[in-house]
Amino acid sequence: MRQADAVGQGPVRYGPVFPDDGLPVLPELAAVLAAAASRTEEQPVGGAPALLEAASGYFERRGLPAEPARVAAAPGAPALLVALTAALGGDVLVPRPCAAWWAPYARLLGRPVFHVGTPAECGGVPDPYALLETVRRVRDEGGDPRLLVLSVADDPTATVPPPEVMHETVEAAAGEGLHLVSDETWRDTLHAPRRTMLLSPAEMLPDRVTVVTDLAGALLPSGWPAAVARFPAGRAGNALHARVLDVLTALGARVAAPVAAAAGHALGEPAPVVARRDTAVGLHARVAAATHAAVTGAGAFARPPQAGRHLYVDLGPLRHALTPQGVGDAQDLEEFLTARLGMPAPGGHRFGDDLGALRVRLSTGPLLGRTDEERAECLMSPVPLELPHVQRALMSLRSTFDDLRDDAQRWEPPR
Repeated sequence: MRQADAVGQGPVRYGPVFPDDGLPVLPELAAVLAAAASRTEEQPVGGAPALLEAASGYFERRGLPAEPARVAAAPGAPALLVALTAALGGDVLVPRPCAAWWAPYARLLGRPVFHVGTPAECGGVPDPYALLETVRRVRDEGGDPRLLVLSVADDPTATVPPPEVMHETVEAAAGEGLHLVSDETWRDTLHAPRRTMLLSPAEMLPDRVTVVTDLAGALLPSGWPAAVARFPAGRAGNALHARVLDVLTALGARVAAPVAAAAGHALGEPAPVVARRDTAVGLHARVAAATHAAVTGAGAFARPPQAGRHLYVDLGPLRHALTPQGVGDAQDLEEFLTARLGMPAPGGHRFGDDLGALRVRLSTGPLLGRTDEERAECLMSPVPLELPHVQRALMSLRSTFDDLRDDAQRWEPPR
């Protein structure tokens, strides 16, 4: 057994945490939560009417109309995904890499999970031809693929699939009769919303797509668990919605009353919530761009981040420098960079990627400061990258990667 396993760094309990924004709670949301703190009534499974109305309006404003009867809420997206997986049955397909929390819930239910490679230009969706090949191979071997989980704005790669890629993947999935779960947690965190076209599969295949959004992506702190799902219209969608509610009931998966109040308020998108979201997105976009410049300037590879609070870095080009440091795979790289950077750097194997590939996900939140005061200062500053504590954090990151580049050049064998 590897030392990493012995000290408790397994794939689920000790897996990578959600990329938190690291910022102080919006006072207006804190006030709503505090005002509801004395509520003692149990919330209904799937959400109370006020929360479902707010979620319905949220989806409507994004071109995904849904009456409240087609919406459900739960304490976080993982609860919704485990309920959907249990309700749909069969085998599960996911992109490689994918969000770390997607696969464990299928395995918990005893469902096989099959990872499918992504296109060169993005993550979040499987390559359509690889998807077709995987589905046929699984069926030839006696499997029963029914569910494809994909993302319109991806964790871990921070990319947004181009509409043409999404179209091809959704058409391939539809042709094979798969149900799609579209994780749209990060859809409201586009770094350049006017230049990035985001397409939801639910717009293309309305009768076979369930949309799931964790509010920790853009609206609530990650410690206030709440997520909403939009189900397809029609008899099949109604039946799936009912089965999901049955599973959530069995799990006791209810949104706590104070969190439900804050979630309903945030989903209504009042001006202060929108302003904070936009400011936070812009802040993380700037830090992500600076981080991307640092790692690619040192010779590592990373797709330009387009959404979220993270980016996915391939250090394969720097392997010559990492091998003498005892880094031979993604677990070694995770431990090495976490220690060097002083911040979490989960390896690609946490996201279903190949263990032998030297890939990690870096988050922008830890670069915003170590105290609440420093992080609040980032929100208020028109030039956050010029703040001394942010400059120090980026300089430390840049120095680490530059040292690896210099070492790689020394260790590179002569041609």
